[in-house]
Amino acid sequence: MSEKVKVGVVGVGAIGRNHARVYSELESADLVAIYDQDADLAAELAKEFGTTAVASLEELIEKVDAASVSTPTVTHLDVAGKLLEADKDVLVEKPISDSLDKAGVLVDLAQSKGRVLQVGHIERFNPVMEQLEACMSQPVFIESHRLSPFPKRSLDIGVVLDLMIHDLEIILHLVDSPVAHVDAVGVSVLTHREDIANARIRFENGCVANVTASRISPESLRKIRVFQSDAYLSLDYQEQSGWIYRKDGMEIVRDEVKVEKDEPLKLELSAFVDCVKKGEQPKVSGQHGTAALDIAMEITHLIEIGAKGGMDGLEVSAG
Repeated sequence: MSEKVKVGVVGVGAIGRNHARVYSELESADLVAIYDQDADLAAELAKEFGTTAVASLEELIEKVDAASVSTPTVTHLDVAGKLLEADKDVLVEKPISDSLDKAGVLVDLAQSKGRVLQVGHIERFNPVMEQLEACMSQPVFIESHRLSPFPKRSLDIGVVLDLMIHDLEIILHLVDSPVAHVDAVGVSVLTHREDIANARIRFENGCVANVTASRISPESLRKIRVFQSDAYLSLDYQEQSGWIYRKDGMEIVRDEVKVEKDEPLKLELSAFVDCVKKGEQPKVSGQHGTAALDIAMEITHLIEIGAKGGMDGLEVSAG
């Protein structure tokens, strides 16, 4: 496929709007259609980004080679499933679905149809990830913090599936070892689901990860620290900057990490379009998205059990 890939966006809320914006700027893509149940919003954005607002998902399917799905999580199977059934390649926003069974259906469908199924774990395309992958080969301890002001979106899911899942997917990728044990705590503040959460994950290879997420913070923060025997890397996803600390005899020396800054969403969507053109597997596949969903749902379950038991039962674990 040498010509531009004809792409569409299903769901043009806060996230989908940015998908439409980036697609309209990519030289490798032709944004041919957007669809949203809010027809007025779709028409407004179609005018802004020089494309067509269609009246149904079926109409969009007729026009595109591939599409982004940024609808509510509970609709992912229905929407992405219809696209895959019609032999279209799909980028579905994270989490891949609201249950492991549904995620499995999407993965199996993509495999049976031979289509690309990419999951929108955008931090895997953050330029700082190149430094993590290049410098850290055997992490023994990882600490991540992801904080944001109250988003007034994605309220159908808690902060674990909304925010923490980004870091869970990255940690699974970096450690590359089965999970041995999980402890989790969480508190509901503004919604009926957890708005603050912390998880401690121990892997079979001995690595431990401590992961914190909040969506009621007065400020935004997205940082990760990764330790291994000979070095410690501290990275800021938001600023796309960081430092690496190494042993030099009996001293610790610090060097600035050189990061070539870029927009992660542009890199993510460009990679998706490239996979569509070449028929290659994406960096974050349906299987990767399902693995992240699996541990995120386990953490959510532990938090729910703790909440039912009252404050004394907040800290629980699963082997």
